[in-house]
Amino acid sequence: MHLKSLKVFCDVVHRKSFSRAADENGISQSGASQVVHHLEEHLGVKLLDRSKRPFLLTSEGEVFYEGCRKIVDRYFALEDEVRTLHSEVAGRVRVASIYSVGLHLMDRYLQDFLTRYPKANVRLEYLHPHRVYEAIDSDQADIGLVSYPKSSRMLKAIPWRDEPMVLVCSPQHRFARLEQIGLEELAGEKMIGFDQGLTIRREIDRVLAQHNVEAQVVMEFDNIETIKRAIEINAGVGLLPAPTVLREVEVRTLAAIPLENNELVRPLAIIHRSGKKLSMTVRRFIELLQRAGRDVPQAIHNGVAACAPNGEAIGAPPQPVPSS
Repeated sequence: MHLKSLKVFCDVVHRKSFSRAADENGISQSGASQVVHHLEEHLGVKLLDRSKRPFLLTSEGEVFYEGCRKIVDRYFALEDEVRTLHSEVAGRVRVASIYSVGLHLMDRYLQDFLTRYPKANVRLEYLHPHRVYEAIDSDQADIGLVSYPKSSRMLKAIPWRDEPMVLVCSPQHRFARLEQIGLEELAGEKMIGFDQGLTIRREIDRVLAQHNVEAQVVMEFDNIETIKRAIEINAGVGLLPAPTVLREVEVRTLAAIPLENNELVRPLAIIHRSGKKLSMTVRRFIELLQRAGRDVPQAIHNGVAACAPNGEAIGAPPQPVPSS
């Protein structure tokens, strides 16, 4: 029984798809199906119940999957350890991230990391917040990037960076020319908000309530990109982390106004399972992220990624992490 067969089986179960598992392992979909079939023949049991759509693990399949996952993960960890005995960073990093960390920011970090360590392999997957925690808990990801990290005995959170929240509006909105704005000015204002089940929405509501502000939430979405699109058409204003609107501010499709006293901040953290030995490659990636967090321009940390009164954007996206 080959290790690759065990990995294919684990990927089929994790991805809940023969085709996606086949793509990940560089084989055909029928090849992935044959791998699982051969495992079932070898063991003399059914591992998957194919009568259901999507397929389900049988009781034997659940036991086999848990054991295989540990074997496969341990092998790759061992492989990473052996490769890095002579200080070469050549292993893999599995990253699960919330969507709003920013595709353009992560692209820069990945490019920089792979330029430094060309033999490393980074797999980045964007998920909803609860799925990021599930990926870490089930050991399907080495690290997770989340906002408002949750404490847990099984989970370690490493502070990454704090992102100031700004008032975001259309450049045609009356707020667009302000240098800064107080939360009290949002009373009765039409707002595009986050879904009420999200932590960031609860934090915004809490701070607004402290200021006795009752805003008129006209639309709610579960992701920042959709909120930005609604603000662009002047359907309302919103409170968003400053780095998530830098690109739109630069091209002047959105305006971002700092809040007085910098009253709202979104904390980001890097999470991983407590007690899990991280490979050198994973540790190096975490170190790069931490340096990148420190190198975010002070303008962003101060919440000034905004449109100046003359309509010119100020603030800039994070610079590449300097080589060590």
